[in-house]
Amino acid sequence: MALLTPLFAFLYHLPQVYKWLLKPYYVASLFMSIAFLVVRKTPGICDHLATQREDGNSCDFDWREVEILMFLSAIVMMKNRRAITVEQHVGNIILFSKVANVILFFRLDVRMGLLYLTLCIVFLMTCKPPLYMGPEYIKYFSDKTIDDELDRDSRVTWIVEFFANWSPECQSFASVYADLSLKYNCAGLKFGKVDIGRYGEVSKKYKVSTSPLSKQLPSLVLFQGGKEVMRRPQVDKKGRAVSWSFTEENIIREFNLNELYQNSKKLNKTRGDKISQSRFPAVPEEEEPVQQGADTQGEESESKKDK
Repeated sequence: MALLTPLFAFLYHLPQVYKWLLKPYYVASLFMSIAFLVVRKTPGICDHLATQREDGNSCDFDWREVEILMFLSAIVMMKNRRAITVEQHVGNIILFSKVANVILFFRLDVRMGLLYLTLCIVFLMTCKPPLYMGPEYIKYFSDKTIDDELDRDSRVTWIVEFFANWSPECQSFASVYADLSLKYNCAGLKFGKVDIGRYGEVSKKYKVSTSPLSKQLPSLVLFQGGKEVMRRPQVDKKGRAVSWSFTEENIIREFNLNELYQNSKKLNKTRGDKISQSRFPAVPEEEEPVQQGADTQGEESESKKDK
């Protein structure tokens, strides 16, 4: 299953792979991930490399290098069991491939190891994973607007994500959260985001830690009537987040989005009925002129009888 899960995820998101090829971050990461393989297998370069093989073939992996690569594969499979999106799968492969390359280059030659490590540091400081730029129905809050929006209408339910741009987990979750907003956003159920890495006061007020050790990023909080109803992940007494997977299925089930959406649609329908009634008030019924004439004739006859 550890092998089938990333394979199925890759095949399902295969159209997105072509989009990645157009982004410099993934192209550069791919070349850095296979750097040792290229050096070891390229004729003219591998001929001058050291090797521990008995046959002296320096253009092939020795037994120690094979062990390191196998150990890398095992770690990647373990990490990918908890991965949600294909971006996380690819990110884990790239990360541990670079770690393996550092070890292999240092084992081969200290100078090559230092050169590769320097390239990794420069790449980490200058290149960031591309942010999600797809469609979404999400309102972005600041420290000055979040309280006003949550308290503006008590009938509106808000699901707010507390995130930080530097967090890889938040970057991977962005596409999942955007898809949920496209499916469930309506007048009575809205989605919001606030960058607590930028607004520290919001982080303190809503008790969401930005420390990587707390593992509270991202955090989803459900607000009804301006008050917090539930949040995921939950936090224990030590301030650490209880392990929880941010999959679309888990969010729909835990936050009961289907029921919230149906109730919000009913609220929207009642609002529309009230608005139509206020725009087109009921017209009072007019009395029939014939009946009025008959009444006046009756009154005249009664007055004549009295006389």
